[in-house]
Amino acid sequence: MSLLDALSRRASPVNLKQLAAETALHPSTAHRILGVMVENRLVDRIEPGTYRMGIRLLELGNLVKSRISVRQEALPFMQTLHQELGETVNLSVRHEDEVVYVERTAPGSSMMRVVQIIGARAPLHITAVGKIFLAQEAAQSSLAYAERTGLPRYTDNTLTSPEHLAKELERIRTQGYAFDNEEAEKGVSCIGAGIYNDEGRLVAGLSVSAPSDRLNKAWAQSVRQTAESISRAIGYHGPV
Repeated sequence: MSLLDALSRRASPVNLKQLAAETALHPSTAHRILGVMVENRLVDRIEPGTYRMGIRLLELGNLVKSRISVRQEALPFMQTLHQELGETVNLSVRHEDEVVYVERTAPGSSMMRVVQIIGARAPLHITAVGKIFLAQEAAQSSLAYAERTGLPRYTDNTLTSPEHLAKELERIRTQGYAFDNEEAEKGVSCIGAGIYNDEGRLVAGLSVSAPSDRLNKAWAQSVRQTAESISRAIGYHGPV
């Protein structure tokens, strides 16, 4: 493992002497281990005494990536956040012009009607996570969404003006999280943040929902930090 770590830190092939020095292994020991890894394609021998990471690692990495379930990785973090805040925590993904809820942790006594059933859908512009997805796009794309859907009203607080929505999305891009201020359902508010994969692509959103008189906007940092932890768990290496 030390040898693989040393190879991973170098963009170009590394010779045996350097690898032995970096790993504090005797050169003969390093040579023996590297030989076994070359046989198993974990390491490539470029020329006698010079090595780089092998193609088998790419094959294994792609296999791991294909088996990662965002829902499975997110659930322990969602449960921790739920225990911390005592409110409903949702995981959702985008499908076309809607968010689809794929997981939820909630108090047993929750009376909220929003997202009672996993698989429920909601338009992007009325939810915190939906706005995160819209904010990730170029301004022209969010405008196209507004024109395509007409921004239907669900409550008096729903953003039905393309100009107001554009201002909201710009604010979200700056702060890294979003609010639903009773825009989907009167009396219920929400805080959302994005979850990114190993390619830096927004793949899901995490949100906390609560009755408006209980929701504390200061929870936004906890929501964002939890979303970042989930992103790290699925391979994201970008800036926090």
